[in-house]
Amino acid sequence: MQNFSYRLSHAIMTNRTLSILVIALITVFFGWGCRNVELRTIFSDLLPADHPYVETFKDHPNFGNPLTVTIMVKRTDGDIYNLETLQKVWNLTREVDLAPAVDHDQVISISTEKVRYAEATPTGIDTQPVMGDTIPSTQADLEEFKRRVDMAPLARRFYISEDGTATLITATFIERLLDYGETFEYLQKVVEEARDDKHEVHMAGMPALTGWVYRYQGQMVGIFAITGAALFLCLALYMRNLAGVLTPIVTSAVTAVWGFGFVGWLGLVVEPLIMVVPLLLVARSFSHCVQFTERYYEIYLHVGDRRKAAEIALSVMMAPSVLGIFTDVAGLALIAIAPIPAMERFAIFCAWWAAMIVPANVFFSPLVLSLLPPPKNVRQITGADGDVGFHAAIKRFLGHVSKLSYGRLARVTTVVFIVISAYSFHRFSQMEVGNPVEGSNILWEDGEFNKAVAAINRSFPGVNTLEIVLEAKNPINPSRVARQAETILTMAQIQYALEHMENPPRATLSFADYLPEANRLFAGGNPKWAPLDPTNEAMGAAVGAVMFGTSPKAFLHVADFEQQNATVSLWYPDNKQETVDRALTQARKAVELVGAEHAEFNIRLATGTIPLQQSINDTVAHYETIILAALNLCILIGCAYAYRSVVAGFFLLIPVNLANIYLGAAMTEMGIGLDVNTLPIAAIGIGVGIDYGIYLLSRICEEYQATKRYDTAIRAAVMTTGKAIMFTATIVAAGLIPWTFMSDLKFLADMGRLLLMVMTINMVLAIVALPLLVWLFKPRFVTRDDLLVGESIDLSQYTEGRNLDQPAFAK
Repeated sequence: MQNFSYRLSHAIMTNRTLSILVIALITVFFGWGCRNVELRTIFSDLLPADHPYVETFKDHPNFGNPLTVTIMVKRTDGDIYNLETLQKVWNLTREVDLAPAVDHDQVISISTEKVRYAEATPTGIDTQPVMGDTIPSTQADLEEFKRRVDMAPLARRFYISEDGTATLITATFIERLLDYGETFEYLQKVVEEARDDKHEVHMAGMPALTGWVYRYQGQMVGIFAITGAALFLCLALYMRNLAGVLTPIVTSAVTAVWGFGFVGWLGLVVEPLIMVVPLLLVARSFSHCVQFTERYYEIYLHVGDRRKAAEIALSVMMAPSVLGIFTDVAGLALIAIAPIPAMERFAIFCAWWAAMIVPANVFFSPLVLSLLPPPKNVRQITGADGDVGFHAAIKRFLGHVSKLSYGRLARVTTVVFIVISAYSFHRFSQMEVGNPVEGSNILWEDGEFNKAVAAINRSFPGVNTLEIVLEAKNPINPSRVARQAETILTMAQIQYALEHMENPPRATLSFADYLPEANRLFAGGNPKWAPLDPTNEAMGAAVGAVMFGTSPKAFLHVADFEQQNATVSLWYPDNKQETVDRALTQARKAVELVGAEHAEFNIRLATGTIPLQQSINDTVAHYETIILAALNLCILIGCAYAYRSVVAGFFLLIPVNLANIYLGAAMTEMGIGLDVNTLPIAAIGIGVGIDYGIYLLSRICEEYQATKRYDTAIRAAVMTTGKAIMFTATIVAAGLIPWTFMSDLKFLADMGRLLLMVMTINMVLAIVALPLLVWLFKPRFVTRDDLLVGESIDLSQYTEGRNLDQPAFAK
């Protein structure tokens, strides 16, 4: 491997023009593909493809469809029974019905025909919309409207609040037509124009949440630009030379073009929320390049020739760099194990990007360095000028830090790590999977969306539903299974069971709820006739009374158009994980009571916002363990091969898995749950930590060959490679700080804090814990001279006859 590294390095540097031309042509190719990059959310792709709840949703998308927006109009100085408020509701409903991608059959409010009342007339039972075809315009009209509402108990329950001060408008959207940004901007404008000093207007629902993310994309770009500027500023202050500043920027830019161009050519859609990860990959590119540049400086100080120094640095750094990047690629690629299409695309995108760090950084960096003017401050950066200057101060500091990992202090450090790890493991075991707050943890609690969710939940059953589907076994059965007595009675039994459990749902609704009132009216109006007769004839009469003169479209929220399938809808106050768990447990118990298998239909669990959220949580919780286990195995095999020792693989894995535990403990303390958005952070955290560990352990092995002493090797490695590790972690941290206080997306701020912790925790564990393990166990692989990494070089052949007190300049 050593000879191969030297030969490849020599070939690349000997043919610099050809190498740069090849990289330039590849960059142009991928740059052209960048024009096809599309940032867009595809809701169904956020769901695990093989989960039974998702299969139920796809089979019955009209039941509890999460692509539903709920708008609440609340009168602040009285009730809604006035001409002004009803006019506003009428206008809002029509404007919502004109929204892009709206399903016109699924727009419901008190001003649509779907909210109906029933009354007995001399000619039979009459069912009509509570508002009719016109808006009330006189006091008499208002009184008539109130009378109709009083005869529509379900309207009073689901579309007019208990105190009469608020009403709802709901609209479902067609996913294949939905552009979240366009639809949200249209609806948000409608909502804002409807607000005045007498009316609050709130909007919630998944399309609205995604719309807010789209709205903040411009802000995200601005914050990313500030992050880039911070990285550049830190790099300039640290390096203070053109080569050290320009090389990471050029190579990272090339990597980014190759990454985005790849998905552009493939036509893969990129989820906007995960754009924080590609930004971190830019930082990883910086990190690898800085490691290489620092080593280049050390060699250039001795060699005095740019091309030769770059060639030697490439031959020495090739193996640890490729090994470190391999772990990044493995961590990102393994995310594709989770059967969530958006995550699979993310894994392809980011794993490719990470893999391209090899040609764009490892091989392109020495080419750039060999062409740029030689650094005149190389002696200051490497500390060759003694204890003078900023870089010398850093090395002195790291020299003191290194003492924590060997000698007498090593015992104290060991005890400290054991205590911290024990506490962190305790907190890590308490980390929640799912949403820990009412509303969405993506946005701030005092944000408009979460305020809307809270307001709607206070006045109505809420926006979080669970749907129990009663599905016809024979979908072409002409008997309309949803209208049969057994189906209707089963719905009623499920509702009764749920309503009498401890902590029941806030409300339940099914097709069966529409029948008692019709049954009462059909029997002369006496309330004692409201209970349903369990015979097909009596049930058929009640159904006929309800459906007379009414389109099946009016009942699409409880039964499909053919009335073969039906649903029992349950409402819950929030979508916190404890609520989700309780709701699903209760639903399963209710289904067990009535039985899932019936002659004409089956009962399926479940669809709606709560089951679909749980489907994602189940997948994340299940595959997190599999992904991390597979990643650990890949790292163990790769590192064991590179270091010729399985022990070396475990030495590298211990700190990074400790870092994952520490990160989980921090997430618990911060109230951040594990979900589809935070799952990649764990995999990336292991990749970051293993990079640091590989570079440091390789340098320890190299320094040991020169000194044959563990303590001296640890000190030298921490003061050199540890310096580059600390710098890269610090500049990335500096770039992440703006995320924590500038973003209106709480998710981005939380990711900023998490990634800050990832960088800091992994830096400390790499610089302190890994050398500590080497000192405590003194592994034999460190003493070997046939490793693929940790290759030592003899620079004396390049320095003979040169005065190292004089600056080195390019030949």
